[in-house]
Amino acid sequence: MATQAPAEPALERPAAAPAVRLSGIRRTYGDVVAIDELDLEIAEGEFFTLLGPSGSGKTTTLRVIAGFEQPDRGRVELGGVDVTRVPPSERDVNTVFQDYALFPHMSVQQNVEYGLRVKGTGRKQRRIKAEDVLERVRLPHVGGRRPVQLSGGQRQRVALARAIVNSPSVLLLDEPLGALDLKLRQEMQVFLKALQRDLGITFIYVTHDQEEALTMSDRMAVFNEGRIEQIGSPADVYEHPQTEFVAGFVGVSNVLERGGRRITIRPEKINLLDDDGTSDGEPGVVREVVYVGMVTRYLVDLDSGGELVVVRQNLETSSQQALEDRGKRVRLQWKPEHTYEIPKEGQ
Repeated sequence: MATQAPAEPALERPAAAPAVRLSGIRRTYGDVVAIDELDLEIAEGEFFTLLGPSGSGKTTTLRVIAGFEQPDRGRVELGGVDVTRVPPSERDVNTVFQDYALFPHMSVQQNVEYGLRVKGTGRKQRRIKAEDVLERVRLPHVGGRRPVQLSGGQRQRVALARAIVNSPSVLLLDEPLGALDLKLRQEMQVFLKALQRDLGITFIYVTHDQEEALTMSDRMAVFNEGRIEQIGSPADVYEHPQTEFVAGFVGVSNVLERGGRRITIRPEKINLLDDDGTSDGEPGVVREVVYVGMVTRYLVDLDSGGELVVVRQNLETSSQQALEDRGKRVRLQWKPEHTYEIPKEGQ
């Protein structure tokens, strides 16, 4: 009997292409380098945040993805397809801006239907789709109103409805909550994350607000001077900052020199104890006390030099009790596992 030839090994299927891939992107304005050799991959269905101060390159990066800006060099891919020279109107992305950009002379329904009308979608189908997305953004009964008749939060949700009605693969959000007050902004953060989970669309969100980034993101990239300093989950970036810039920009962090090493520790990880002269820890004096409702911030001058910020939750402490700690001698303690070494420049 003839022996059977061994079966050919099965070819492995290539991994799915990321929703967005930027390779070697550089963008300059005269002598100003807005983006400097940027590489970035964003997975399909991810809520990804570009976080950084003004002028760090995050908005320029978003505009390069959208096609509003052309990179001086580098490659932009959407779903594995090179779109570097493809105009914005032909990319499968939509953008939501801070100023809503709604047409004031149109009703809410007409605003939401606008993109469908441009694409040639029939009137009945436009109406059905617009009503569906208005339901998704919890505005089922405002289709006949004009934008001026809506609150800021409602207008922002209409702008979202108009952006998602075409079911884009990627939704770009350029500081969309910046014009809202604090309470409404916090409500919209929760709403946006729930909407993204419901839709399954890749969201790329630009903000300078650390709380927004930490609240909503699956992953985040921290920008500084046209470069990415760190990419990771919110918990990883907050608890394990890789550079001094990240430690200082994402929340508040203390940086200490210890034995030639630079280490960082978050204020809420430090225990503030009365100085009994025998406890372990760093002795010092409370120089300033700031009562902010839920927590109190203490600025402590260390006997060994330098200062540390400590945050303590006000579980049973009144404002008067907290303020009386000014000038008090204390000892500060923390667990070694809550400190992280920051590499020095050039390492």
